[in-house]
Formats: sequence, C-alpha cells, structure tokens
Amino acid sequence: MPRIYRETFDHGPGGWWGFAGNHLGLQPLAWRRGTVTTRSPWWIDYNHAPPGAGYLHMLACLNVRGPFSDHHREVAGRNTFAEDAYPLDFQDACLRVRVRGEVRLRGAQLVLLVQGRQGALISGWLLTGQPLAVTPRWSEQDITLTPDPAQWTCLGSRHDRADYYGRLPLATILRDVNVNLMFVLFPLTVTPMGPLRGDPHRLRAGRDYPVWTSDLPEGYVEFDTVEIAFRGDDPPPARAGRTRRRADGRA
Repeated sequence: MPRIYRETFDHGPGGWWGFAGNHLGLQPLAWRRGTVTTRSPWWIDYNHAPPGAGYLHMLACLNVRGPFSDHHREVAGRNTFAEDAYPLDFQDACLRVRVRGEVRLRGAQLVLLVQGRQGALISGWLLTGQPLAVTPRWSEQDITLTPDPAQWTCLGSRHDRADYYGRLPLATILRDVNVNLMFVLFPLTVTPMGPLRGDPHRLRAGRDYPVWTSDLPEGYVEFDTVEIAFRGDDPPPARAGRTRRRADGRA
C-alpha cells in the first residue's frame, strides 16, 4: 500500500475540486500545469451555521474514496488518492502544502478540514490550531494532524441537518477519514443585507437572504503541491529554498 501521497497537479487537478459562488454546486478549480487556483466569490457553506461551529468557504476539496459520478470525474479529473487506495488513518499524519495567494481574510483563516462517516452521520473537524499562511510568494508549510482536541474545532450542524452532520470523537474520525479533506476559510462573518424576521441562522445565508459580501473573504489561493506522509513514515524531506519552475517560467 502506498504510504506517502504527493500531488503536484502536473497532469490535471488530481481529483481536487471546488465550489464557486452560491448554489452552483461542484465546480472545477482553475488548472494549469503544476497548479490549481481557486478564486472568490466562494460559496457560503451554511450547513454548520449556529448551533454548529459557523459558516465557511470551501476552497479545494478531495474525496478520498469513490465511486464517482461522471460529473465529478469531469470536474475533478483522475483521483489518484482514491485509485491507489492511500490510507484513511490520518492520526499524526504530516501534511505539507506549497501555496500562495492574495486574500482579504476579514477574520477568516485558511485551515484543513477532515470529514468521516460513521453509520448515517458525517463529522467534520477543522485544524484551527494550525492555520496556513497565504502570501503573494510561494511558501511550503507543514501541519501535523495530531489527535489533540485542543487543536481542532468540530463543525457540528445547523438546526435542520443534525440527522446528517454531527459530533463524533476526533480520534474516531482521524482513524478513518473516509469522506473527504478540504482547505477552507473559516470562520466567516455573515451579515444580512437588510432586515430579517427571525433567526438568520435558521435560514440559508446567501440563498434565502442577501449578505454583505464586503464582510466575506475575497481574493485567490493557488496550490502547487500537496503531500501527506502517514503515521509510521518519515515526513517528506525538507526542501528549504526549493524553487520549482512553473510552466510559464515563473518560480
């Protein structure tokens, strides 16, 4: 079984996908040889509105197992993680990402989200204790998926999705991340545009009512490489000062 996953996006999006704008569903990331890029406006994911952890933007997402629909394959391309059956035990895995971008975060952070299913319930956990920096220059950053709950935030569910999303123990999910992993922006400041009757969290932000987009993150994020070394393996070797020439000649 392969133990170190490495996606360089040289031959396509590698199974990674995004959500672009409200209500549009699964959307392709912008791909050119060696990178994938996601740009605002991003969908406001309201599935975890209070009493859940809150709203988020889904930037780049990878389903870890199939089967995949024809539309999914068309959008995300060949998914080597699923095809090569990489491990689903992410306890103490080391994830390395090479990233750059320009984002007006407006209180949000770029963090990793992992999701697993047990029975009928999906539980998502955000690695809020190890946010990733987004800068105009490429940077290579490591995070470790430690099972320490103090490093994580459980997404939970909005009022009417508790039969689908919920809280399961972090250790249970990290041992079996069988749904997906994502890079997301969290938390979002969602401000209704105009008066509302009742609790806005019981409605769907951006769908049932307009929001002030000036309060939401804005910009782009570009991913060059994603590597995951699973427990028991050495992490990928450090490449301090590494320069990888892009197809357009830029470092």
